[in-house]
Amino acid sequence: MTQELYARVQAATAGTPYTMVPTERGFDLTVDVDVPQWQELLTRRRITQVHTYRVALYPEKATYTITDVVRTVEFEAGLGGVRLGATAFVGRSLYRTSHRALDGSGEYSFSSGEGHGLIRGPAAELGWREAQPASVKIALGFAIVGGLGAIVALIALAVVNWL
Repeated sequence: MTQELYARVQAATAGTPYTMVPTERGFDLTVDVDVPQWQELLTRRRITQVHTYRVALYPEKATYTITDVVRTVEFEAGLGGVRLGATAFVGRSLYRTSHRALDGSGEYSFSSGEGHGLIRGPAAELGWREAQPASVKIALGFAIVGGLGAIVALIALAVVNWL
């Protein structure tokens, strides 16, 4: 069952820029996101971004989780010196990016939902069900607690102003 899902996702990604690597618990589906590069007068800036869909499989329940891991490295060199920055995001990331060359030579677009679809389609065909990864559940818990705190604060302010 696990091998069949792996094979179907691999077939869905054939001929695409996505690469699959098996992991202990499932597989990683990775793609380099093309980020436009800016060349300014006296400054060179480069951004590299890699989006990985980390899939953990639980065959005993026929469920899986998708955790997005987005790594970005930014390099800038110019008169002000050299600056290097790196960020990593782990959780659920939904975004879309696109750009078109000014000279009309090409257009590029990327949607993080595309990778999710490459996994969810074959999984649904085989009867697998998606579960939320722990990072998404934790973020949702914090959002609920924060929302409830905001409601309590608004009620408290209304009561104070009413008295």
